[in-house]
Amino acid sequence: MKTQNSNISALMITYNEVHHIEEVIKTITFADEIVVIDSHSNDGTFEKLSEMDNVKVILREFKNFADQRNYAIEQANCDWIFFIDADERLTLKSQKEIVETVKKPSGIEAFKIPRRFMFNDKVMRYSGLQTDRVFRLFKKGVTKYREDKLVHELLDFKGEFKILKHDMLHFSFSDYESYKRKTEHYGLLKAQELLQKGKRPNGFHFYIKPAYKFLTNYIFRLGFLDGKEGYMICTLNAYGVFYRYKALERLLTTPK
Repeated sequence: MKTQNSNISALMITYNEVHHIEEVIKTITFADEIVVIDSHSNDGTFEKLSEMDNVKVILREFKNFADQRNYAIEQANCDWIFFIDADERLTLKSQKEIVETVKKPSGIEAFKIPRRFMFNDKVMRYSGLQTDRVFRLFKKGVTKYREDKLVHELLDFKGEFKILKHDMLHFSFSDYESYKRKTEHYGLLKAQELLQKGKRPNGFHFYIKPAYKFLTNYIFRLGFLDGKEGYMICTLNAYGVFYRYKALERLLTTPK
């Protein structure tokens, strides 16, 4: 979908996303500008982006997700911001809804968009993912991402918001090993967050919390209905909790 004068800056932060980048860019051509902050990818992502006439790409060292997103916001020139990740795709209906939402003033300055989690080409309908809604569309100047959240970054917005009707697709899970690596990366960042807060791990964090995470998502949030893929996702998400506290333990015992 292409449009003119949408008054939207589409923003993205990337690192080694060459296999996603062309497809995701195609879904945000409705924006007046597309700005990508790349953390020195070494797989050709930056080069691929540099070939695109409708994309402004900036190289910047990665500190944490919130810091990188806030820097991206500073580069935007339009009144509205739309953030997307490289492994996400907007449907045509969601593209149209975003443009129409911005063009019809409602007094609302921030919107959440629902996401459908994809395992390859299969929609994951349960496993704790059925209520996944994230802030992605907001007016520039009204908010930014909380710097104390290094991962699963949160928009510091406390005003009235609405949830858009049409969802986007989230291709986060391509295979077991890649999702495990992503889980460990997020776990390390979360451990750094906990370290800053003075938290110390114990047996409860290593055993009870991961087990609770698994049981909640697999049993009570019906992950078993997603089949073997649901079991894998629930297992890895529980592993992510365990890994977070093991990483915190290593940080506490590593000589400074």
